[in-house]
Amino acid sequence: MNFYSVIIGTELLNGRRKDAHFAFLNEQLLKRGWTHKGSFVIKDEPEFIENTFKLIQSDPSSVMFSFGGIGATPDDHTRKCAANVFTSSDMETNEDAKKAILDKFGKDAYPHRINMSSLPLNASLLKNVVTNVPGFYLEDRFFFVPGFPSMAQSMIVEALDKHYMKNDIEEFRLTLSAYVSENNLVDTMKNTSSDVDMSSLPIINGDKRYTVISIGSNCKDKTKREFDKYIKYCEENDIKYVLKDIREEVV
Repeated sequence: MNFYSVIIGTELLNGRRKDAHFAFLNEQLLKRGWTHKGSFVIKDEPEFIENTFKLIQSDPSSVMFSFGGIGATPDDHTRKCAANVFTSSDMETNEDAKKAILDKFGKDAYPHRINMSSLPLNASLLKNVVTNVPGFYLEDRFFFVPGFPSMAQSMIVEALDKHYMKNDIEEFRLTLSAYVSENNLVDTMKNTSSDVDMSSLPIINGDKRYTVISIGSNCKDKTKREFDKYIKYCEENDIKYVLKDIREEVV
């Protein structure tokens, strides 16, 4: 699966608030063996929100967590945007959401809070442990939660525990740090198979240069075969290397 986060909030972009969603979701994904493919922080603009949702929807393996904009104020566009993109604009009063709102607020649910029970067609709910106003999800892979971390975080855990508890695809990864400029390794990088995940991180510490090379795939033999190309280059060129990531030691 390819995981995406969409963090909606003009107040994040203009500096009035700081984001806490990405770090929490990323931590939860990594604990379960998943990783982000992309993350977007965007303004509260309906067309822009919908275009971002459509981009993610175009990936058949996408799983999305959208933060913010599901409230009842005029600047909350996410519920309608989700309907426009994922359910052909169809919305309905979700009776379970309506009951949860009425149970919490009673007559004070009217005239505005009750509107938060208007959700895209066939939405399932995520429990809100703070206000009882639920988040929701569609197709078991597009999740919509409030912009408040105190509400969103328990919903993220609920969603992942129910639908994406653990990645059963094992990854094999090998890492080395070569005491050489990244430029020296470019030809070896070009000769690395596209079937593996290769990353290169140059490090400059005073007048010393290092390069951290990491190779990963779901095949142990393939990972080692591609990784050995870097070891061979270093040994043939008398370049010192260590089989670990030394970035924290030198930065």
